[in-house]
Amino acid sequence: MNKNGYFEFHNSVKILAGAGALDKLPAELARQGSRRPLLVGDRGVEAAGLLEIVGRAFAGCDVAFGAAFLDVPPDSGTNTVQAAADLYREAGCDGLVAVGGGSVIDTAKAVNMLVSLGGSDPTAYMGAGAIAKPLGPFAVVPTTAGTGSECTAVAVIRDDERNRKLLFVSGYLLPGAAVIDPRMTLTLPPGVTAATGMDALTHAIEASYCLGRNPLSDAYAHTAIELIARRLPAVVKNPRDTAGRLDLALASTMAGIAFSNSMVGLVHSLGHAAGAICHLPHGIAMSVFLPAVLEYNLPTRAERIGELLLPLAGPERFYAAKADDRPREAIAAIRGLRDELWQTAKLPRTLSETGRVRKEDFPAIARAAIDDASIAYNPEEADYGDCLQLLELAW
Repeated sequence: MNKNGYFEFHNSVKILAGAGALDKLPAELARQGSRRPLLVGDRGVEAAGLLEIVGRAFAGCDVAFGAAFLDVPPDSGTNTVQAAADLYREAGCDGLVAVGGGSVIDTAKAVNMLVSLGGSDPTAYMGAGAIAKPLGPFAVVPTTAGTGSECTAVAVIRDDERNRKLLFVSGYLLPGAAVIDPRMTLTLPPGVTAATGMDALTHAIEASYCLGRNPLSDAYAHTAIELIARRLPAVVKNPRDTAGRLDLALASTMAGIAFSNSMVGLVHSLGHAAGAICHLPHGIAMSVFLPAVLEYNLPTRAERIGELLLPLAGPERFYAAKADDRPREAIAAIRGLRDELWQTAKLPRTLSETGRVRKEDFPAIARAAIDDASIAYNPEEADYGDCLQLLELAW
Protein backbone atom coordinates (compact mmCIF):
# COMPACT_ATOMS: atom_id res chain seq x y z
CA MET A 1 0.00 0.00 0.00
CA ASN A 2 1.53 3.35 -1.01
CA LYS A 3 1.56 6.59 0.99
CA ASN A 4 -1.75 7.65 -0.55
CA GLY A 5 -3.46 4.49 0.64
CA TYR A 6 -3.76 3.03 -2.87
CA PHE A 7 -3.43 -0.73 -3.31
CA GLU A 8 -4.53 -3.52 -5.61
CA PHE A 9 -5.81 -6.93 -4.53
CA HIS A 10 -6.36 -9.89 -6.82
CA ASN A 11 -7.42 -13.50 -6.44
CA SER A 12 -9.05 -15.12 -9.45
CA VAL A 13 -8.67 -18.74 -8.28
CA LYS A 14 -11.87 -20.71 -7.78
CA ILE A 15 -11.45 -22.62 -4.52
CA LEU A 16 -13.13 -25.99 -4.00
CA ALA A 17 -12.68 -26.86 -0.32
CA GLY A 18 -13.78 -29.51 2.15
CA ALA A 19 -14.16 -33.26 2.45
CA GLY A 20 -14.90 -34.68 -0.99
CA ALA A 21 -13.90 -31.50 -2.82
CA LEU A 22 -11.70 -33.56 -5.15
CA ASP A 23 -14.79 -35.20 -6.65
CA LYS A 24 -15.69 -31.84 -8.25
CA LEU A 25 -12.40 -31.62 -10.17
CA PRO A 26 -13.42 -33.33 -13.47
CA ALA A 27 -16.40 -31.03 -13.91
CA GLU A 28 -14.21 -28.03 -13.13
CA LEU A 29 -11.67 -29.05 -15.78
CA ALA A 30 -14.43 -29.49 -18.33
CA ARG A 31 -15.69 -26.02 -17.45
CA GLN A 32 -12.22 -24.66 -18.20
CA GLY A 33 -12.20 -26.49 -21.55
CA SER A 34 -9.91 -29.41 -20.75
CA ARG A 35 -10.80 -33.08 -21.28
CA ARG A 36 -7.28 -34.49 -21.68
CA PRO A 37 -5.08 -32.86 -19.03
CA LEU A 38 -1.49 -33.71 -18.15
CA LEU A 39 -1.08 -34.90 -14.56
CA VAL A 40 2.01 -33.39 -12.92
CA GLY A 41 3.22 -34.93 -9.67
CA ASP A 42 6.16 -36.61 -7.97
CA ARG A 43 7.10 -40.09 -6.81
CA GLY A 44 6.34 -39.26 -3.19
CA VAL A 45 2.74 -38.41 -4.03
CA GLU A 46 2.51 -41.62 -6.03
CA ALA A 47 4.00 -43.74 -3.21
CA ALA A 48 1.59 -42.23 -0.68
CA GLY A 49 -1.37 -43.47 -2.75
CA LEU A 50 -2.70 -39.97 -3.37
CA LEU A 51 -2.90 -40.45 -7.12
CA GLU A 52 -5.29 -43.32 -6.52
CA ILE A 53 -7.64 -40.92 -4.72
CA VAL A 54 -7.38 -38.53 -7.66
CA GLY A 55 -7.99 -41.37 -10.11
CA ARG A 56 -11.18 -42.42 -8.34
CA ALA A 57 -12.54 -38.90 -8.74
CA PHE A 58 -12.24 -39.32 -12.53
CA ALA A 59 -13.86 -42.78 -12.71
CA GLY A 60 -16.72 -42.82 -15.21
CA CYS A 61 -16.06 -39.25 -16.38
CA ASP A 62 -15.47 -38.07 -19.92
CA VAL A 63 -12.40 -36.18 -18.65
CA ALA A 64 -9.29 -38.37 -18.49
CA PHE A 65 -5.58 -37.79 -18.09
CA GLY A 66 -3.72 -37.79 -21.38
CA ALA A 67 -0.39 -38.54 -19.68
CA ALA A 68 1.34 -38.32 -16.31
CA PHE A 69 4.66 -36.66 -15.53
CA LEU A 70 5.75 -37.87 -12.08
CA ASP A 71 9.46 -37.04 -12.06
CA VAL A 72 9.33 -33.62 -10.41
CA PRO A 73 12.20 -33.36 -7.87
CA PRO A 74 11.96 -31.49 -4.55
CA ASP A 75 13.93 -28.55 -6.01
CA SER A 76 12.56 -28.50 -9.54
CA GLY A 77 14.48 -26.84 -12.33
CA THR A 78 14.39 -25.78 -15.94
CA ASN A 79 15.27 -29.24 -17.26
CA THR A 80 12.25 -30.75 -15.49
CA VAL A 81 9.96 -28.04 -16.88
CA GLN A 82 11.17 -28.66 -20.41
CA ALA A 83 10.74 -32.44 -20.10
CA ALA A 84 7.17 -32.08 -18.81
CA ALA A 85 6.30 -29.61 -21.58
CA ASP A 86 7.64 -32.06 -24.16
CA LEU A 87 5.42 -34.83 -22.78
CA TYR A 88 2.38 -32.50 -22.78
CA ARG A 89 2.87 -31.81 -26.48
CA GLU A 90 3.66 -35.40 -27.43
CA ALA A 91 0.53 -36.71 -25.67
CA GLY A 92 -1.76 -34.05 -27.15
CA CYS A 93 -2.84 -32.73 -23.75
CA ASP A 94 -5.11 -29.72 -23.40
CA GLY A 95 -4.70 -28.73 -19.75
CA LEU A 96 -2.76 -29.34 -16.55
CA VAL A 97 -3.50 -30.80 -13.11
CA ALA A 98 -0.77 -30.39 -10.48
CA VAL A 99 -0.98 -32.82 -7.55
CA GLY A 100 1.72 -32.12 -5.01
CA GLY A 101 3.57 -29.51 -3.02
CA GLY A 102 5.21 -26.27 -4.02
CA SER A 103 7.81 -27.76 -6.35
CA VAL A 104 5.16 -29.67 -8.32
CA ILE A 105 2.82 -26.67 -8.51
CA ASP A 106 5.55 -24.25 -9.58
CA THR A 107 6.72 -26.75 -12.19
CA ALA A 108 3.20 -26.99 -13.59
CA LYS A 109 2.94 -23.18 -13.69
CA ALA A 110 6.15 -23.01 -15.72
CA VAL A 111 4.98 -25.82 -18.00
CA ASN A 112 1.76 -23.91 -18.61
CA MET A 113 3.83 -20.93 -19.74
CA LEU A 114 5.68 -22.99 -22.33
CA VAL A 115 2.74 -24.95 -23.72
CA SER A 116 0.45 -21.91 -23.84
CA LEU A 117 2.88 -19.31 -25.12
CA GLY A 118 5.38 -21.46 -27.04
CA GLY A 119 9.10 -22.08 -26.77
CA SER A 120 11.27 -24.33 -24.65
CA ASP A 121 13.16 -21.86 -22.46
CA PRO A 122 11.30 -20.71 -19.31
CA THR A 123 13.66 -17.77 -18.84
CA ALA A 124 12.08 -16.12 -21.89
CA TYR A 125 9.07 -15.35 -19.69
CA MET A 126 10.87 -13.64 -16.82
CA GLY A 127 10.29 -9.96 -16.12
CA ALA A 128 7.32 -7.62 -16.00
CA GLY A 129 4.89 -8.09 -18.86
CA ALA A 130 6.65 -11.14 -20.32
CA ILE A 131 3.51 -13.25 -19.81
CA ALA A 132 1.09 -11.13 -21.81
CA LYS A 133 -2.03 -13.27 -22.13
CA PRO A 134 -4.05 -15.95 -20.28
CA LEU A 135 -2.58 -19.45 -20.12
CA GLY A 136 -4.31 -22.80 -20.68
CA PRO A 137 -6.67 -24.76 -18.38
CA PHE A 138 -5.01 -25.48 -15.07
CA ALA A 139 -6.10 -26.91 -11.71
CA VAL A 140 -4.08 -27.54 -8.57
CA VAL A 141 -4.52 -30.14 -5.83
CA PRO A 142 -2.06 -29.28 -3.03
CA THR A 143 -0.79 -32.18 -0.93
CA THR A 144 1.02 -30.04 1.64
CA ALA A 145 -0.25 -27.17 3.75
CA GLY A 146 2.61 -24.76 3.35
CA THR A 147 3.50 -23.14 0.06
CA GLY A 148 0.14 -21.59 -0.82
CA SER A 149 1.29 -21.90 -4.44
CA GLU A 150 -2.24 -22.80 -5.49
CA CYS A 151 -3.22 -19.15 -5.01
CA THR A 152 -0.02 -17.23 -5.75
CA ALA A 153 0.89 -15.30 -8.87
CA VAL A 154 4.50 -16.43 -8.61
CA ALA A 155 6.59 -19.47 -9.50
CA VAL A 156 10.14 -20.23 -8.36
CA ILE A 157 12.20 -22.59 -10.51
CA ARG A 158 15.90 -23.45 -10.29
CA ASP A 159 18.09 -22.55 -13.26
CA ASP A 160 19.89 -25.86 -13.80
CA GLU A 161 22.64 -24.24 -15.84
CA ARG A 162 23.53 -21.40 -13.44
CA ASN A 163 22.42 -22.94 -10.11
CA ARG A 164 20.23 -20.01 -9.11
CA LYS A 165 16.55 -19.44 -8.41
CA LEU A 166 14.37 -17.98 -11.16
CA LEU A 167 11.35 -15.93 -10.11
CA PHE A 168 8.30 -15.60 -12.38
CA VAL A 169 5.55 -13.14 -11.45
CA SER A 170 2.26 -12.75 -13.30
CA GLY A 171 -1.44 -12.95 -12.52
CA TYR A 172 -1.71 -15.28 -15.49
CA LEU A 173 0.24 -17.95 -13.56
CA LEU A 174 -2.71 -18.46 -11.21
CA PRO A 175 -4.61 -21.71 -11.77
CA GLY A 176 -8.26 -21.67 -12.69
CA ALA A 177 -9.11 -23.76 -9.64
CA ALA A 178 -7.57 -25.06 -6.42
CA VAL A 179 -8.93 -28.15 -4.70
CA ILE A 180 -8.44 -28.13 -0.91
CA ASP A 181 -9.33 -31.64 0.24
CA PRO A 182 -8.06 -32.83 3.66
CA ARG A 183 -7.60 -36.37 2.35
CA MET A 184 -4.60 -35.14 0.38
CA THR A 185 -2.56 -34.12 3.45
CA LEU A 186 -3.41 -36.93 5.89
CA THR A 187 -0.32 -38.96 4.96
CA LEU A 188 2.20 -36.16 5.56
CA PRO A 189 4.72 -37.21 8.24
CA PRO A 190 5.17 -34.99 11.30
CA GLY A 191 8.43 -33.43 10.10
CA VAL A 192 7.00 -32.36 6.76
CA THR A 193 3.80 -31.16 8.43
CA ALA A 194 5.85 -28.99 10.78
CA ALA A 195 8.08 -27.57 8.04
CA THR A 196 5.25 -26.76 5.65
CA GLY A 197 3.24 -25.23 8.49
CA MET A 198 6.13 -22.89 9.31
CA ASP A 199 6.41 -22.05 5.62
CA ALA A 200 2.77 -20.95 5.58
CA LEU A 201 3.21 -19.06 8.85
CA THR A 202 6.16 -17.15 7.38
CA HIS A 203 4.13 -16.26 4.29
CA ALA A 204 1.38 -14.83 6.48
CA ILE A 205 3.73 -12.96 8.83
CA GLU A 206 5.82 -11.37 6.08
CA ALA A 207 2.62 -10.47 4.22
CA SER A 208 1.45 -8.60 7.30
CA TYR A 209 4.40 -6.19 7.58
CA CYS A 210 6.22 -6.03 4.24
CA LEU A 211 5.95 -2.93 2.05
CA GLY A 212 3.09 -4.20 -0.11
CA ARG A 213 0.71 -5.03 2.76
CA ASN A 214 -2.83 -3.69 2.65
CA PRO A 215 -6.04 -4.11 4.69
CA LEU A 216 -7.33 -7.01 2.59
CA SER A 217 -4.07 -8.96 2.67
CA ASP A 218 -3.97 -8.35 6.46
CA ALA A 219 -7.36 -10.03 6.86
CA TYR A 220 -6.17 -13.18 5.09
CA ALA A 221 -2.77 -13.13 6.80
CA HIS A 222 -4.03 -12.72 10.37
CA THR A 223 -6.64 -15.46 9.97
CA ALA A 224 -3.96 -17.79 8.59
CA ILE A 225 -1.62 -17.01 11.50
CA GLU A 226 -4.33 -17.78 14.05
CA LEU A 227 -5.24 -21.10 12.42
CA ILE A 228 -1.62 -22.24 12.12
CA ALA A 229 -0.65 -21.26 15.66
CA ARG A 230 -3.70 -23.08 17.04
CA ARG A 231 -3.72 -26.16 14.84
CA LEU A 232 -0.12 -26.98 13.86
CA PRO A 233 1.16 -28.42 17.18
CA ALA A 234 -1.92 -30.64 17.54
CA VAL A 235 -1.77 -31.96 13.97
CA VAL A 236 1.94 -32.76 14.28
CA LYS A 237 1.05 -34.88 17.33
CA ASN A 238 -2.02 -36.42 15.66
CA PRO A 239 -1.51 -36.55 11.86
CA ARG A 240 -4.96 -38.12 11.28
CA ASP A 241 -6.77 -35.06 12.65
CA THR A 242 -8.93 -34.37 9.59
CA ALA A 243 -10.44 -31.13 10.89
CA GLY A 244 -7.01 -29.81 11.81
CA ARG A 245 -5.61 -30.82 8.43
CA LEU A 246 -8.36 -28.91 6.64
CA ASP A 247 -7.74 -25.81 8.76
CA LEU A 248 -4.00 -25.93 8.02
CA ALA A 249 -4.68 -26.37 4.30
CA LEU A 250 -7.06 -23.42 4.30
CA ALA A 251 -4.53 -21.36 6.27
CA SER A 252 -1.86 -22.14 3.70
CA THR A 253 -4.19 -21.02 0.91
CA MET A 254 -5.09 -17.81 2.75
CA ALA A 255 -1.42 -17.07 3.43
CA GLY A 256 -0.74 -17.61 -0.27
CA ILE A 257 -3.47 -15.15 -1.23
CA ALA A 258 -2.07 -12.64 1.27
CA PHE A 259 1.54 -12.70 0.16
CA SER A 260 0.67 -12.92 -3.52
CA ASN A 261 -0.82 -9.45 -3.05
CA SER A 262 1.59 -7.99 -0.49
CA MET A 263 4.78 -9.93 -1.36
CA VAL A 264 7.38 -11.28 1.09
CA GLY A 265 10.73 -9.98 2.30
CA LEU A 266 14.10 -10.80 3.79
CA VAL A 267 13.16 -14.19 5.30
CA HIS A 268 12.46 -15.39 1.78
CA SER A 269 15.55 -13.75 0.32
CA LEU A 270 17.76 -15.65 2.76
CA GLY A 271 15.69 -18.82 2.34
CA HIS A 272 15.87 -18.74 -1.46
CA ALA A 273 19.63 -18.23 -1.28
CA ALA A 274 20.22 -21.02 1.25
CA GLY A 275 17.99 -23.31 -0.79
CA ALA A 276 19.88 -22.67 -4.02
CA ILE A 277 23.36 -22.96 -2.52
CA CYS A 278 22.93 -25.56 0.23
CA HIS A 279 19.71 -27.28 -0.90
CA LEU A 280 18.13 -26.38 2.41
CA PRO A 281 14.41 -27.30 2.24
CA HIS A 282 12.32 -24.16 1.97
CA GLY A 283 10.05 -24.72 4.97
CA ILE A 284 13.02 -25.41 7.24
CA ALA A 285 14.75 -22.27 5.97
CA MET A 286 11.68 -20.18 6.74
CA SER A 287 11.46 -21.50 10.28
CA VAL A 288 15.17 -20.94 10.91
CA PHE A 289 15.35 -17.36 9.62
CA LEU A 290 11.96 -16.00 10.75
CA PRO A 291 12.72 -14.85 14.34
CA ALA A 292 16.07 -13.23 13.47
CA VAL A 293 14.57 -11.29 10.54
CA LEU A 294 11.63 -10.16 12.67
CA GLU A 295 14.09 -8.73 15.18
CA TYR A 296 15.97 -7.04 12.34
CA ASN A 297 12.76 -5.35 11.19
CA LEU A 298 11.74 -4.07 14.64
CA PRO A 299 13.12 -0.52 14.13
CA THR A 300 10.45 0.26 11.51
CA ARG A 301 7.81 -2.42 12.09
CA ALA A 302 7.58 -2.87 15.87
CA GLU A 303 3.90 -1.93 16.05
CA ARG A 304 2.92 -4.21 13.16
CA ILE A 305 4.90 -7.11 14.62
CA GLY A 306 3.37 -6.47 18.04
CA GLU A 307 -0.12 -6.82 16.55
CA LEU A 308 0.78 -10.37 15.54
CA LEU A 309 0.79 -11.43 19.18
CA LEU A 310 -3.03 -11.57 19.10
CA PRO A 311 -3.35 -14.27 16.37
CA LEU A 312 -0.18 -16.02 17.54
CA ALA A 313 -0.98 -16.34 21.25
CA GLY A 314 -4.61 -15.33 21.76
CA PRO A 315 -6.36 -12.40 23.46
CA GLU A 316 -5.37 -13.26 27.05
CA ARG A 317 -1.64 -13.06 26.38
CA PHE A 318 -2.06 -10.11 24.00
CA TYR A 319 -3.94 -7.89 26.45
CA ALA A 320 -1.77 -8.94 29.41
CA ALA A 321 1.31 -7.58 27.61
CA LYS A 322 2.17 -3.89 27.54
CA ALA A 323 2.06 -2.34 24.08
CA ASP A 324 5.84 -1.81 24.04
CA ASP A 325 6.42 -5.45 25.02
CA ARG A 326 4.16 -7.01 22.39
CA PRO A 327 6.69 -7.09 19.51
CA ARG A 328 9.19 -9.10 21.58
CA GLU A 329 6.36 -11.23 22.98
CA ALA A 330 5.24 -12.08 19.42
CA ILE A 331 8.76 -13.16 18.48
CA ALA A 332 8.97 -15.16 21.70
CA ALA A 333 5.71 -16.92 20.79
CA ILE A 334 7.23 -17.96 17.46
CA ARG A 335 10.35 -19.24 19.18
CA GLY A 336 8.13 -21.17 21.58
CA LEU A 337 6.26 -22.75 18.68
CA ARG A 338 9.57 -23.74 17.07
CA ASP A 339 10.77 -25.29 20.33
CA GLU A 340 7.58 -27.35 20.52
CA LEU A 341 8.03 -28.51 16.92
CA TRP A 342 11.64 -29.43 17.69
CA GLN A 343 10.46 -31.62 20.56
CA THR A 344 7.69 -33.35 18.58
CA ALA A 345 9.09 -33.46 15.02
CA LYS A 346 12.78 -32.47 15.31
CA LEU A 347 12.20 -29.45 13.07
CA PRO A 348 15.53 -27.57 13.07
CA ARG A 349 15.59 -24.19 14.80
CA THR A 350 19.08 -23.12 13.73
CA LEU A 351 21.27 -23.45 10.67
CA SER A 352 23.66 -25.69 12.58
CA GLU A 353 20.80 -28.07 13.48
CA THR A 354 19.93 -28.51 9.79
CA GLY A 355 23.23 -30.24 9.06
CA ARG A 356 23.15 -28.81 5.53
CA VAL A 357 24.73 -25.38 5.90
CA ARG A 358 28.37 -24.62 6.68
CA LYS A 359 29.73 -21.30 7.85
CA GLU A 360 31.94 -21.31 4.76
CA ASP A 361 28.70 -21.00 2.75
CA PHE A 362 27.71 -17.71 4.40
CA PRO A 363 29.40 -15.34 1.89
CA ALA A 364 27.74 -17.06 -1.08
CA ILE A 365 24.34 -17.12 0.65
CA ALA A 366 24.62 -13.43 1.56
CA ARG A 367 25.56 -12.44 -1.99
CA ALA A 368 22.63 -14.42 -3.40
CA ALA A 369 20.22 -12.98 -0.83
CA ILE A 370 20.90 -9.34 -1.72
CA ASP A 371 20.21 -10.18 -5.38
CA ASP A 372 16.89 -11.89 -4.57
CA ALA A 373 13.80 -9.98 -5.72
CA SER A 374 11.99 -10.40 -2.38
CA ILE A 375 14.45 -8.16 -0.57
CA ALA A 376 12.94 -5.11 -2.29
CA TYR A 377 9.75 -5.51 -0.22
CA ASN A 378 11.46 -5.78 3.16
CA PRO A 379 10.79 -2.68 5.30
CA GLU A 380 14.38 -2.46 6.54
CA GLU A 381 17.06 -2.22 3.85
CA ALA A 382 19.69 -4.95 4.04
CA ASP A 383 23.13 -5.16 2.48
CA TYR A 384 25.73 -7.91 2.24
CA GLY A 385 27.04 -7.25 5.76
CA ASP A 386 23.55 -7.29 7.24
CA CYS A 387 22.85 -10.66 5.64
CA LEU A 388 26.11 -12.08 6.99
CA GLN A 389 25.12 -10.91 10.47
CA LEU A 390 21.68 -12.51 10.18
CA LEU A 391 23.26 -15.77 9.09
CA GLU A 392 25.46 -15.70 12.20
CA LEU A 393 22.42 -15.03 14.37
CA ALA A 394 20.58 -17.95 12.76
CA TRP A 395 23.55 -20.29 13.20
